[in-house]
Amino acid sequence: MKATLVLLPGDGIGPEIIAEARRVLEKIAELFGHDFRFSSHLIGGIAIDSCGNPLPDETVTACKESDAVLLGAVGGPRWDDPSAKTRPEAGLLKIRKELGLFANLRPIKLFDQLVDASPLKREIIQGTDILFFRELTGGIYFGESGRSGTGAEETAFQSMAYSVYEVERIVRMAAKAAQQRDNRLTSVDKANVLEPSRLWRQTAARVMADEFPDVKYDVVLVDAMAMHLINRPRDFDVVVTGNLFGDILTDEASMLPGSLGMLPSASLGQDGPGLYEPIHGSAPDIAGKGLANPLATILAAAMLLRHSLSLLAEADAIEAAVGKVLADGLRTNDLARGGDAVGTTAMCDAVLERLQ
Repeated sequence: MKATLVLLPGDGIGPEIIAEARRVLEKIAELFGHDFRFSSHLIGGIAIDSCGNPLPDETVTACKESDAVLLGAVGGPRWDDPSAKTRPEAGLLKIRKELGLFANLRPIKLFDQLVDASPLKREIIQGTDILFFRELTGGIYFGESGRSGTGAEETAFQSMAYSVYEVERIVRMAAKAAQQRDNRLTSVDKANVLEPSRLWRQTAARVMADEFPDVKYDVVLVDAMAMHLINRPRDFDVVVTGNLFGDILTDEASMLPGSLGMLPSASLGQDGPGLYEPIHGSAPDIAGKGLANPLATILAAAMLLRHSLSLLAEADAIEAAVGKVLADGLRTNDLARGGDAVGTTAMCDAVLERLQ
């Protein structure tokens, strides 16, 4: 296969982890006889510093012409001024819009080798395997916003809005994924308080009843879901929810396996390239020190192969190699819990060795 892959290293540890994921993709191309062509482009804070725009037009064009996009991380303290005209995160929101990426897939799967790294007891966490579908281009993050008044009377607002179409497409995608797994889907909302959640619940129920009657379907309020993720995470298979709730719940769930450094994500649309990234941030405190865990980004590369290029055996090979590395006891600093740790490049070297 010939494929054009765009790399968006971004800020902080982004360039380090993207470099390691590229090495893994290059090894996969070598082993399986593919031709992957890479190009790197600016996004986030480094793009603001370079041209004043967190998402340059050149980056958008390259992404649209690619087969898939692999992103590192954006943001950091140097760009956190709330009065700034633009912020690194604006580039991330815009690229999702530009590529029509409405579904964010976040697998929360516990590697057996890391069960004791979880903050939860073994009997609660073992066997957890949840696939979250977070709606990505609607809701409060893209709602009308503004401020009025001055001083103590100053008021800020941001609206939450969802259309039937937006709910239908994300629920359908999640339901199809459930059919390929344990055939269970949970929808999370706040229908007891929010009008957009009432529309969400009504629309989701209709789609499930009319199109997916075979899928076991239930509904959970977002505050209850936050509790259930801590006390019974194994009870959930596929979970679908809106932008704001998905953002918060998946960050909470990301700690179940013990480290943000282990979890990848995929952002997909109806057509065009998908965007793949680790769910952790730019970690500026360790940037440039060779301490970052590259495994989430390497696993994001596996998701890229599976979802955008349909290279299933290649994706399985990467995931199996990561499992072998962990089984052999290698840990980066975030997983070592005070024990012996390997650095970013050494961890990737170990993955490459097990791909042989």
